[in-house]
Amino acid sequence: MDCRIMLKIIAVTTIFTYCFILPAHTQTYPLSGQVRDEHGQPVPFASIYKANTTTGTSANSEGVFKLQLPSGEHTLLIRAVGYRQAAQQVTVPRDTHLTVALHTEAYLLDEVVIGHGEDPAYAIIRQAIRNRKKHLNEASPYTAKVYIKGVQRLLQAPKKFLGFDVDQVAREMGLDSNRTGIVYLSESESRITVQPPDKFHEEMISSKFSGNNQAFSFNRAADLKLNFYENHQPIIEGLSARPFVSPIADNALNYYRYRLSGTTEENGLTINKIQVIPRRKAEPLYAGDIYIIDGSWRIYGVNLQLTKESSVNILDTLSIRQEFIPLENQQWQPSSIRFDFVGGLLGFRVGGYFAAVYSDYNLQPTIKKRLFNEALRITEGVNKRDADYWAAHRPLLLTEEEELDYVRKDSIQRRRESKEYLDSVDRRANRFKPMGFLAGGYTYRNRAERWRLSFDGLATSLLFNSVEGLALHYGAQYVKQVDTVRNRSFTLYGNVRYGFANQRFNGYLGTSFPWGKSTFGLYGGSTVQDLNNRGSLPPLFNTISTTFFGRNYMKVYERAFGGASWQYTLPANVKLSASAIWENRVWLPNSTDYTFWERNKQYLTSNNPFVPAEDIPLFDENQAFKVSLGVSYDFGTRYETYPNRRVYLPSKWPTLSLNYTKAIPGVFGADAAYDLLIARLYKTQIAMGLYGQLSVDLIAGTFLSSKQLYYTDYRHFNGTRTLISDQQLSTFLLLDYYQHSTTENFAEAHGEYNLSTLLTSKVPLLRKLKLQEIIGLHYLNTKEVSHYGEAHVGLQWQNLRIIYARSFGARPEMRGKDAIRIGLRLF
Repeated sequence: MDCRIMLKIIAVTTIFTYCFILPAHTQTYPLSGQVRDEHGQPVPFASIYKANTTTGTSANSEGVFKLQLPSGEHTLLIRAVGYRQAAQQVTVPRDTHLTVALHTEAYLLDEVVIGHGEDPAYAIIRQAIRNRKKHLNEASPYTAKVYIKGVQRLLQAPKKFLGFDVDQVAREMGLDSNRTGIVYLSESESRITVQPPDKFHEEMISSKFSGNNQAFSFNRAADLKLNFYENHQPIIEGLSARPFVSPIADNALNYYRYRLSGTTEENGLTINKIQVIPRRKAEPLYAGDIYIIDGSWRIYGVNLQLTKESSVNILDTLSIRQEFIPLENQQWQPSSIRFDFVGGLLGFRVGGYFAAVYSDYNLQPTIKKRLFNEALRITEGVNKRDADYWAAHRPLLLTEEEELDYVRKDSIQRRRESKEYLDSVDRRANRFKPMGFLAGGYTYRNRAERWRLSFDGLATSLLFNSVEGLALHYGAQYVKQVDTVRNRSFTLYGNVRYGFANQRFNGYLGTSFPWGKSTFGLYGGSTVQDLNNRGSLPPLFNTISTTFFGRNYMKVYERAFGGASWQYTLPANVKLSASAIWENRVWLPNSTDYTFWERNKQYLTSNNPFVPAEDIPLFDENQAFKVSLGVSYDFGTRYETYPNRRVYLPSKWPTLSLNYTKAIPGVFGADAAYDLLIARLYKTQIAMGLYGQLSVDLIAGTFLSSKQLYYTDYRHFNGTRTLISDQQLSTFLLLDYYQHSTTENFAEAHGEYNLSTLLTSKVPLLRKLKLQEIIGLHYLNTKEVSHYGEAHVGLQWQNLRIIYARSFGARPEMRGKDAIRIGLRLF
């Protein structure tokens, strides 16, 4: 036969096959159904999978499901934690609806358990612990598709809260007359790429957000990445001061008791149901059941809870259900995971769930080089999928309430986007309230044009010091959003300051604005500020100290200035900055000796920290022109990609920064002449597992030249002399604010270890307070102080801490000091 004729026959046959035969095999048909228990009640979030595949879906909160299957006969496996697995034969497309009855699993308990010996659960758990690392590391790289649905409901709310009309806000959110209903509903699909044990990449495929078709879902597969083969699980940031201990962690036997509830057979496997019981209250421990496969000692599923007894914050209960399915090469991976939560605070009660369904596992993926540097990718258009797309792709069907929420919130959104609606909202919100202005300020907003004008509160703008007496330090700010995609804004700010005792007026203006990928700033004017440019003593604390106790610790001067700044972020999260500023510095004398009580006047000192008895000028009026260059790098290359922007994630390594400042004489009459180089290594909240967090701050610097410096140019250090202070990591608790500033080489080191309730959780009377134990060390080296150090111990609750500090050092007059400090974190 002629070769050309043969090729034509092959071509025609191929075309016929693709056009007619293959579609017959790849066409799928919908199968819907509902999963119920033996009493006819819906079984929520049951898993429905085709046998020996990863093709499957999950039921929604009402037990209803839908699954696309090709024509033919199929065996479906239906599972739910706590129920006996059911197998159902279906023929597609003949069968279109399926009702499945799951029966509560009857776990048989061997007679040997009834004795007085060790519960058999311990032997099983020990085997699971021995095999933990094997199962943690055995998985090969894989990809999978993850669908996530998040629903949060407001269950209870007061009519008013801190002056806000909650009723009105509830109506605008589409809630019912009792201020209850869905406040968050979102769905997302992602494709994840995983290289065990810890490399993870997520690409969002689609996103749907009830009430905002411009936003992206907050659902993240990474947030639901929960691996009980790891010793600890942090779960949700802020949920607990410490991560939670896995029931099969290396040291789990020290934290849990176990009880074998029984065994059952499923898919030829023996499944052990083991009750997990915390040994102590107020520890980060789970309670509930874990299911272990006999022989391989793998986790088959979990049904665990975290409660107030687990020292969780805000939430009353967080329930975690996780199921696994076998894949090729003896791998087991999650088929579904679900978080159910209930909690409340200050009269508000919330509840809801996040459910994830995993499917389409690929155990032989092609992984691009440096893929895992990108943690998350969200591209343009993922939030533009239509209703037909979601109807075909969502494995968790919407309930009637959820369908109604999408319709209602979409209608509300269209109304909210109209200029008439935005103007009406602004008219209500922009009403001037005298008491509100006095305490917290006033903001006038134009939502349609995306700008706002804010004024400080009058009461919070008043301060007192011995130089100005009663002073008004009043500011205002204008913000105009100019880039909605990158959330970048033009800002104009200003401040006026007037001292009623010395009758001096100051004021300044400044602006910051984006330009390309850079941010620029311009500013100028005059103000009164602390001689210590590290800001050791907040003006509020100085006001209290001066007026109530006669201790006017803050020393100030008047500074006129004008300058510009520039900031830019390079790839790999290298941040560059530059600034140039001209200053005129004027020392100021005291102008008042007022205190609330006459007897306290004896403690007042001059505005010269080195001559407390006389107001002798600390320095002559002088000028400086300074140029600064800075660079910082946090050694982190992980980032998230959004449409038109990239956001770098915090690194687990410290941030290294270098800053060089040169004071140039002669420019605009400048007097100061010096060169200063500072290096800093900084990292807070370094996770130490169950043993808390560590924070470190290392700073070293040198004056490369020091031809002409004035006191305001010295290197200053954060000190403390008041009982109540704003304690930052770099704060010395017993050091004077001004006495030890230097023009020489310097080095300081600060470290703080937060035990995160490790000890107090074991004390019955303290555990409910969730007090965190603090241990700290501080070190300073300069030519003047030689070697100086401090150690402190204390307790912290929220932003309030009580600390005992003691000093040590080479100089006799600086060692052996001690004091109690009350720390109030203002930032």
